[in-house]
Amino acid sequence: MLTTKRIWSIRRIFLFSIIGSISLLAIASIAILSQQQANSYNMLAANNIKYWANVLTDESRDYLVNSERQALSNNLSISKIIPNLNYLHIYQLNKETATPELFYSYKRNDRRSAITEKSNDINDLLTPAFKDKYVEYMQEIKADEKVIGFIYLQNSTEHIALITDKLLTTNIIIALIVILIAIFITLQLERYISTPFIALINTVQVTARQKNFQQRCQAMPYLEADMLARNMNILFARMEKHITQLAAAEQLSIEHSHELEHKINKRTEALKESNQDLLSTLEKLHQFQSQLVESEKMASLGDMVAGVAHEVNTPIGLGVTASTLLADRLEEIKLAFEDKTLKSSQLKRFLNEGSENVAIIYRNLNRAADLISSFKKVAVDQSSEEVRTFEVKELLTEVLLTLRPQLNCLPYVVDIDCPNGLSITSKPGPINQILINLIMNSILHGFEGRDHGNISIAVMPLSNQLNIIFKDDGIGVDESIKNKVFEPFTTTKRGEGGSGLGMHLVYNLVTQALGGTIVLHSELNQGVNIEINFPIN
Repeated sequence: MLTTKRIWSIRRIFLFSIIGSISLLAIASIAILSQQQANSYNMLAANNIKYWANVLTDESRDYLVNSERQALSNNLSISKIIPNLNYLHIYQLNKETATPELFYSYKRNDRRSAITEKSNDINDLLTPAFKDKYVEYMQEIKADEKVIGFIYLQNSTEHIALITDKLLTTNIIIALIVILIAIFITLQLERYISTPFIALINTVQVTARQKNFQQRCQAMPYLEADMLARNMNILFARMEKHITQLAAAEQLSIEHSHELEHKINKRTEALKESNQDLLSTLEKLHQFQSQLVESEKMASLGDMVAGVAHEVNTPIGLGVTASTLLADRLEEIKLAFEDKTLKSSQLKRFLNEGSENVAIIYRNLNRAADLISSFKKVAVDQSSEEVRTFEVKELLTEVLLTLRPQLNCLPYVVDIDCPNGLSITSKPGPINQILINLIMNSILHGFEGRDHGNISIAVMPLSNQLNIIFKDDGIGVDESIKNKVFEPFTTTKRGEGGSGLGMHLVYNLVTQALGGTIVLHSELNQGVNIEINFPIN
């Protein structure tokens, strides 16, 4: 989601920048002035307390030298006239212990509580120390360059705080007046600057609303706005010219469109006729393709019939030979019996040979019956898509039995890996055709020009699907046709009897008849790996 950047107006920019700057300047000025004034008054208070400390030092020096405590109390009246004095202490230095002792004390009135002695704070109070509401100071009293005592004064600074508050209030009032004047000047300046732009905006809005680019901006009172107005007038003039050109081009385009429409209508009619011919041709091609697929099925069935007929001829021929031999031996026994020359050894030999011939006839007739039964099942399954329950391994055996004539005369090995007793409900016919086509495809294409080859068919159930993996170690599939091997008429034997419909038939049987999937993996000279999956019950 796009975020829109906040845009400020000129009024807001002026008010925030100018008034903010003036306000910060006023606050800084007030703070500096207040601090300077406070420092000035503190300096005056410090000088004042030092002055009176000197005066009191001169007044009390003789009394300290002579240790006249009472005389000092009676005669030191100057403390009463010192302005803002809270407390006064005079300390005398003990000559024996060299420690200061309180010699004289004074407080402004009796309601004030006494303060503790400051003899322990002499070093901290040798310079004026300002507290919350007072300033205190101690000074040495010397006689003949020798310290004989200390004087302590505490003056009130409440009057300084009052004066400072008044000055701060005055400064704040002055700053507010300055800010109000700045706001007034800022608004006037903003109005002077923004009025030309408002006029330009109104002109642009009217032009956009009425789509009348003959509008022109008026002259502006200052250079920047006037330059913008002139450039906008130039833009309006160019747009008016451009619109005129567009209108002319549009008219020309309309004329060309009518002409093209007429041509397109003619060509559309011709294309409709061509499309109709193409549809008819395509329909015929689909019919021919279906016929070719059926022909491929019948050709496969015909090859199987020829192979089975050849395979059945052998047991039937052996049965005929054995029956002929048995008939000849029976005729010999019959003649010997009629001539009364039949011997027991001759009869015994006849019985032995007869048993062997009957056994030969029985075995070969059974073999022919099995071949015919397998062929019947395969033929019926191939011509039908009926769903029935069958054993997969038995189906694979019947397929190999059907292909035995082709496989027996070739040096190729087919290996089957299928669990015993795997019974499924599906369509055996399409599975028959798929396996026969894959095996014959490997024989005809994969093992071409080779005197050996191995084919493996691995079957396993996966959940509700049957997985068949068909592999051979032949020459593989060329890269040029690998991606279109399942398309119709794709063959490497064109002109040599190949129709190109074998793998297409396999693909249709897997995807349509069985509702499954088929994937081919192959590298040149690495054989093929075909994986088939379809749903089963």
